[in-house]
Amino acid sequence: MTLDNAVHWKLSGFGDEIDPDPHVQGAVLLALGAHHIEVRSAWGINVVDLDDDATARLKSTLDALGLAVSAVASPIGKVDVSLPPRHEVERLTRVIRVAATLGAPYIRIFSFFRQPEQSAADIREAVIERMALLAATAEEAGVVLLHENEKGIYGDTPERVLDIVESVGSPALRLAWDSANFVQVGVRPFTEAYAMLRPHIEYLQVKDAVASTGDVVPAGEGDGEVLETLAALRDDGYTGFASLEPHLARAFELGGFSGPEAFGDAGRAFRHLTDSIGVKLV
Repeated sequence: MTLDNAVHWKLSGFGDEIDPDPHVQGAVLLALGAHHIEVRSAWGINVVDLDDDATARLKSTLDALGLAVSAVASPIGKVDVSLPPRHEVERLTRVIRVAATLGAPYIRIFSFFRQPEQSAADIREAVIERMALLAATAEEAGVVLLHENEKGIYGDTPERVLDIVESVGSPALRLAWDSANFVQVGVRPFTEAYAMLRPHIEYLQVKDAVASTGDVVPAGEGDGEVLETLAALRDDGYTGFASLEPHLARAFELGGFSGPEAFGDAGRAFRHLTDSIGVKLV
């Protein structure tokens, strides 16, 4: 396949991996050829804490830069499952308001942590109850939730990710695919997860990891079977977002950071892979 008849994917990226300032975030993404941004925080404020004035200011900033918002990367579900079921519903309601102002069609979520003495089976019923409530809230608001396979949550293995999305059974709950996170829990992403989860994959988060250490590296430099996954998505007709989340400098509870230079390196590494398989990033 040549670039003349290439499949087109929409390039995006986690702006706060670049810099706390949305102006700097936007400048780097535009330099990488992106026309979208994924919003996790702005000016150091997480999306769940952005008030209406700050959200409107962010919207004006992004509009002036010519950037649309691909998704709001919320921390919803990145809490212990012992909290009351309505706890995250209330926080999601706030994030939905942010997403509406920013014009974002997607909100990223997670499927809850558990205590060290608890097994995944111990919390399954509570997780499904809470995920169903979140999906119902999103469906009513006309937004789609993207479950990310974060390590340590209930849905960190392919089988449990599938359990969540099939048990909830809502069109408002789809999957964000993260190869690095699968590597970090001992899963070979393409070999062991892709075919199982492909019917539910709506969004691509771009990062890779080394199996022996768990270290996050640019796409194609680790054990995340990224090139195989990208080629399969191309062949399966995927035409959605590809969002850079490099985590190359450090990772922490609510996200990660790369800085402008490392983020640029990650973007160029990803574009090299997509160019090699005839996918054009726009």
